[in-house]
Amino acid sequence: MEHLASYFEEKCYWAVKNICKFQNQENWEEYLCFARVIIYDPLKLAEILSKYNSQQSNIETYVTTALENSIKDEMRVKKFSKWRMLCKKSDKELREALQVSGLGEPNISQIIFAKKYFKQVYLFNKVQNPARKNGQKWPDPDTEDFEQAAQCYNAEKVLSSAPHEVSAANNITAKQIQSWMENSIAALQNYPKSIVPQWSLDALQTSGYEAQSDIQEETLELEWHDSAEEVGESQQFLNKKTSSSLREQLEAMKPEFQKLLLLYYGFGLNQQQLAARLEINQSTISRYLKKSTITLLETLAGISQSQQWVNDYVTNWLEKDYTNPSHSDLIQAALVSAIKKLSGEEKEIFQLCYGQKLSESKIANQLGIKQTELKEKLSQTQYKLQANLLEQINIWVKEYVEKWLSKHYKSLSKSILKQRYNSGEKLEIEETINIVIDVYFPKSK
Repeated sequence: MEHLASYFEEKCYWAVKNICKFQNQENWEEYLCFARVIIYDPLKLAEILSKYNSQQSNIETYVTTALENSIKDEMRVKKFSKWRMLCKKSDKELREALQVSGLGEPNISQIIFAKKYFKQVYLFNKVQNPARKNGQKWPDPDTEDFEQAAQCYNAEKVLSSAPHEVSAANNITAKQIQSWMENSIAALQNYPKSIVPQWSLDALQTSGYEAQSDIQEETLELEWHDSAEEVGESQQFLNKKTSSSLREQLEAMKPEFQKLLLLYYGFGLNQQQLAARLEINQSTISRYLKKSTITLLETLAGISQSQQWVNDYVTNWLEKDYTNPSHSDLIQAALVSAIKKLSGEEKEIFQLCYGQKLSESKIANQLGIKQTELKEKLSQTQYKLQANLLEQINIWVKEYVEKWLSKHYKSLSKSILKQRYNSGEKLEIEETINIVIDVYFPKSK
């Protein structure tokens, strides 16, 4: 289907050229865009090809004629409008079209947010207007539509639901909205291809189809190690240091604590099952688990040293990347979430200081407060971000330790079972636990 779509794209040109011989040339780009949308829609292309009769004409002539008829049908009901196309396209399609056109963040998020309110205003004022008859071509928006859309944008940008790239930027004008919408139309016209065609591998896997790889497992493991090396020597050193430090702490613990962690993380026994097996109160089990994991958490916290670098990181991020954060970066994503929790006044101060980059004197005059008061509020708000980030880091540390323990003990159990029990017979969970404990804790009863 992809090869056919590429092959038939030339027929879009000839179909539009044949129509424009007798029509207004001003609609050339709109007709061409409509023809390409048909060709790159797998369902519409399949519908056209299903009616093809090789006895009547060749495939090129047939597709060209079919495209001409589709465009003429659209012209007859007078629906064809670039503004209709903009409203009908999804945010996902618009995002990729803007990316292909060379646009990046924060502009893309701002444009998609603006489209939402332009669409609401435009549909209400023009398309759903009682003065417009059903079936008529969607009219062009006017200055009043863009002004109302800009007012909605500026009013809604301060809400917590607004993307950070929107709330961190300045208010916009009607001319800005109009420019964004026209650029969006141009991007969509130049890139009408569906974002995820129904014949793509992504779509097949989403629907439940699993692609079978012919790459051997050993090759995959080798590629993984290669990619791990690209992370950098410092990262590898940190990973080894973390794993080594956690192992040392485990080995220094009392055997009963180690056994508890083995059963809890390695075999997935819950606290009630542990209490019954070890003949200990469940409250005691909970206390032992908490005490043993705290030691590991403190070890990892000591390695991360978050108290030492968070302050400088937040300050640097606010000054350089506040308006255009990287959401794929866990730390920056956490900071964006923290900013959304700030009060309206705190957000406004950050927007003026780091978004518009106004001087403290101008911000103080605009807010009607003293400059010393502004400095204090800036400091307090930045401290909130730092505290929130430290809290999130502690959550990550806890998750890391739990995953590391689970992986460590499961790997240990598999290694013991492989050495002591190589037959293919499947063991019961109780037998498996006993074998591992006897090997790992030879003196325990």
